[in-house]
Amino acid sequence: MSPRIALVTGASRSVGKGIALALGSHGWTVYVTARGEVGTDGPLDETARDVTARGGAGIAVQCDHRDDAQIAELFARIADEQGGRLDLLVNNVWAAPKGFAGFTEKFWERPLSDWDSLIGVGLRAHYVASVHAAQLMVPRGAGLIANISSFGARGHLHSVLYGMSKAGLDKMAADMAVELTGTGVSAVSLWPGLVKNEVMQGFMARGLDNFQGYPLANAETPEFIGRVIAALADDPDIAARSGHTLITAETALDYGITDIEGNQPDSHRSLFGGGPLY
Repeated sequence: MSPRIALVTGASRSVGKGIALALGSHGWTVYVTARGEVGTDGPLDETARDVTARGGAGIAVQCDHRDDAQIAELFARIADEQGGRLDLLVNNVWAAPKGFAGFTEKFWERPLSDWDSLIGVGLRAHYVASVHAAQLMVPRGAGLIANISSFGARGHLHSVLYGMSKAGLDKMAADMAVELTGTGVSAVSLWPGLVKNEVMQGFMARGLDNFQGYPLANAETPEFIGRVIAALADDPDIAARSGHTLITAETALDYGITDIEGNQPDSHRSLFGGGPLY
């Protein structure tokens, strides 16, 4: 079989990079994006190189996801290079607002320009990418669109706009699934738990054992999230999950997936009120 084709947006570090690496380990060809220049041995080049080292093929593409034209050019390139094939889109790109410092200020104390990053990139850019992805996937009758969302869709986390953007991603997946019914293309939204990314690892190196009350010892690695997405993409019954919001730790149990050190990360469902998801 020819390698499957994925696009992971915002993949120079953290969750996006971990997802790309996990897909590389499964032999995927992975296009990865970020705003930084490529060909300069920067973070995005490193991600692409590591994907290839894992057994896949990493392709770094500079893309500012605030610009619809650049997103369109990205998908045109994928279509041209891969014969119109795209099997997986992971909507992950995110941009912090100016003056970001953990969102300690109240919404009325923050500039209105926060909207441009948290909604413009954190929600709108994902919709734009999903439109382009569906235009490639639907004619082929196969594909998966996966949004990286958050428990912030349910309980207050970081800021008002952060929660709005994540709730929008969940609703977007639910409604896209309705319109994708019968096409062979599925859409899901994912809630990772506390993620052991570069920032969290720095905290742990300084002796911190929890973040805002959540223990770091069993936090998810970015690659764990990628393992879950790879399993979803491999699932012949993925249509049954289409439109659903999935907690990565719980979905991992369904597929028998562990994190890179063999541990089973905890679900934070109960910490955010329990109950059903989309």
